[in-house]
Amino acid sequence: MALGVTYPSNRIRPSAGVVTAIDSAAIEAIEIDLFLEALYQVRGADFRGYDRAGLAHRLHGAMRECGIASISGLQDRILRSRPAAEALIRTLSLRPAGLFDDCAGVRSLRATLVPYLRSCPLPKIWIAESTSAEDVFALVILLIEEGLYDKTLIFVTAANEALLAETRLGAFPAERLTQYESSYRASGGAKALADYCDARDAKMVFSPALRGNLIWAQYDLAADRSFNEFQFILCRRVLPEFGTTLRRRALQLFADSLSPFGILSADALDDLQSAPMSLQFQAVSQEHGLYRRIV
Repeated sequence: MALGVTYPSNRIRPSAGVVTAIDSAAIEAIEIDLFLEALYQVRGADFRGYDRAGLAHRLHGAMRECGIASISGLQDRILRSRPAAEALIRTLSLRPAGLFDDCAGVRSLRATLVPYLRSCPLPKIWIAESTSAEDVFALVILLIEEGLYDKTLIFVTAANEALLAETRLGAFPAERLTQYESSYRASGGAKALADYCDARDAKMVFSPALRGNLIWAQYDLAADRSFNEFQFILCRRVLPEFGTTLRRRALQLFADSLSPFGILSADALDDLQSAPMSLQFQAVSQEHGLYRRIV
């Protein structure tokens, strides 16, 4: 008698045909979970709490660039090559921004934040998960022009230490200066943007006068705890990439880190309009992602 495998009547037997589209999607979902766990275990970069759809889009882009056909193949690459892993972590972490690129949002922030900070003796600010020098120095310039920078301490953090170091250099391509100047003026800037920069080779570098009250530190929103009390927290472009659990953890962390009536500048999120976050934050300008801590 031939030996074979017996399948229970209530189970689906493997098909001899081609793998279906549904099967392929399920397989890739498993591959992504395994990939993220490997990336964390071997390289220390934790993207496990990120939204899978957004991550899949970025991973597919990396696969096309590398000529790799599957997530498993990409996993093999990053496990065996540190440079490849670092390049991919950068791709997954980087969120480019333009200087004063949201002119209406900056004007709204100026109108909301400045009067509040004037009432604070020694305000502290946290720029969370920053991978863009433009975000940091746009805020610094705003505070300088409002006469608030000298009394303000700004903490700049990111999970990726290499990107944080790059942000700390405070440089942008010189060809962007004209575009940035226009945005700066439209955002309520009072001087010439070039007054805040020094030309070096093909780049513009923010001057030392803008750096005195900045503290840079590696910090992971997925794992670390509140480390100070702040009057203002800025976190842009990253929260929509988080999965629901991680996003709510980050928002609770911000609530725990803000002083009463402190201000959060984040993306406009449904989480902030429903309990429990709606019990802790009140929208000042939902359109521009500005919220006040009310409890």
